[in-house]
Amino acid sequence: MMKLITIDENSRVPKYQQIIDSIIHNISQGNLTMDQKIPSINMFSEEFYLSRDTVEKAYSILKERKIITSIRGKGFYISRTKLISKVNILFLINKLSSYKLRTYNHFINKIGANSYTDLDIYHCDETLFLNLLEKNKAAYDYYVIMPHFKTENLKHISLPEKVLKALNKIPSEKLIILDNIKEDLGSNLTQIYQDFENDIYNGLNEGVEIIKKYKKLILTYPEEAVYPYPRRILHGFRKFCVEHKLDFEILDKIYDDIILKKGDLFVTIEESDLVNLVKQVREEEFELGKDIGIISYNDTPLKELLGITVMSTDFKSMGETAAEMILNKTKGKVKVPFNFIVRDSL
Repeated sequence: MMKLITIDENSRVPKYQQIIDSIIHNISQGNLTMDQKIPSINMFSEEFYLSRDTVEKAYSILKERKIITSIRGKGFYISRTKLISKVNILFLINKLSSYKLRTYNHFINKIGANSYTDLDIYHCDETLFLNLLEKNKAAYDYYVIMPHFKTENLKHISLPEKVLKALNKIPSEKLIILDNIKEDLGSNLTQIYQDFENDIYNGLNEGVEIIKKYKKLILTYPEEAVYPYPRRILHGFRKFCVEHKLDFEILDKIYDDIILKKGDLFVTIEESDLVNLVKQVREEEFELGKDIGIISYNDTPLKELLGITVMSTDFKSMGETAAEMILNKTKGKVKVPFNFIVRDSL
């Protein structure tokens, strides 16, 4: 293996970093493979006339990134061959939805080939999230996290205390919070977020002249869900209705035998509620967009195809902005655009 390693005495790159880069390069070229033994620290330092501390520092960083591992009494071995890029990223999302995946895919496309990104899903579960973070601590250059959790009674919570403590242990320059802003994480943290309360409030205001043509505005907000939604959505909805003196109602779901009346305008969040509502509107022979209106939360290609009016975060912008901030090594807080898109259902 020693013949594969290159140390340039005239380079301004620190020697320990040259060791790291050389080992990673040889992994990427297939010259070093999983479970292959590599020289000891003493052997490496003697071969290249380097101090033991220099080699030890390089090996320590490689161990933190889980590229090599040490076995007591046996030595060092290659333990991971996929984390070979210049930038290694852990992308943690709370659920596998179409818009979360859209954010992830736009992030991947923008970040480019000089990175490797692991995607993990923690299902809004605090324990699973903490286990994933502990398992992967110090293994990545960046941690991109969407923080949405649930309480024991299935209510939404942004950051439980234990999660907050765990995130505060990650260096701020390595942590990027997506989707859900949280002030408790500090002012120096990079956050690319949607503002749930003001987004729905401002979105409805964009379409207020059309909305006022309906007699009653009905929001379906699941009070108990496997993947609960921020209650700030409720606050923004109520604020809009009260401000414009509109008759409104909040339902837990679209019931299978829901009472529909001409002049009703529904705002749905979950896909299942949208499907159930459209089905019943058709069965009752109401005209969608005239007798019954529908606004759905978060756009998808299928909603566009079906002509469903939406209020939606720009998930493409969210993913690409996160990638750009990593590539450019910039920090800050960025509010993601939120769009009101009128189609045939309104």
